[in-house]
Amino acid sequence: MYLDIITPDKKIFTGDIKLIKVPGFNGSFEVMENHAPIVSTLTKGEIKVISDQGNETFYTITGGIIEVLKNKVSVLIEVVI
Repeated sequence: MYLDIITPDKKIFTGDIKLIKVPGFNGSFEVMENHAPIVSTLTKGEIKVISDQGNETFYTITGGIIEVLKNKVSVLIEVVI
């Protein structure tokens, strides 16, 4: 599964991942390979990314949007704290 995390200023992550966990508007949720298509708003909280190599990376955000379609995940975030 391929992930892009983008702020208004730059891309902060791009690459293949196993999992992403995001703070959705109605509660946090995880996206893994072959997830159903979805678009959701994100709230203040933490994004957790697990790379294909198993490395975990965390980003604290103030909000944003996630789109999942055909194993491509795009996350547009307002600010990384």
